[in-house]
Amino acid sequence: MHFVYIVRCADGTLYTGYARDPGKRAELHNAGRGARYTAGRRPVSLVYAEAFESVGDALKREHQVKRLSRALKEGLIATRGALRHAQDAASGSKRAPRQAQGVVSGSNHAGR
Repeated sequence: MHFVYIVRCADGTLYTGYARDPGKRAELHNAGRGARYTAGRRPVSLVYAEAFESVGDALKREHQVKRLSRALKEGLIATRGALRHAQDAASGSKRAPRQAQGVVSGSNHAGR
C-alpha cells in the first residue's frame, strides 16, 4: 500500500507527505530525520492517512492535498475522524479506515 499522510507539528502547522508506512514515517519525523520542515517543529502527530494501491495515485493525491488550504485540510482531518468513529461504532473496531473517498482541490502546502 501507498499512503498520503498529514502530521500536525508542535507549532500547529500541518505537513503533508507520501509514505509506504505513515506510522514509521511519523517516527522518523520525530527523530529529526523525516523532513527539513518538520525537524524544527517536533514532536509531530499523525492526524490523517489515506491509502492507495498504486504509487502514482498516491503521489497525485499528495499533490492535491498539498495544494489545499489549511481550512480544507482541517476539514479533511475532521471528516476522516468522524468517519472513523462512525465505522468503529458500527463494527466495534478501533482501527482507522484505510481509504477516503472523494477529491478536493485548493491551495497551500504548509497549511499555515
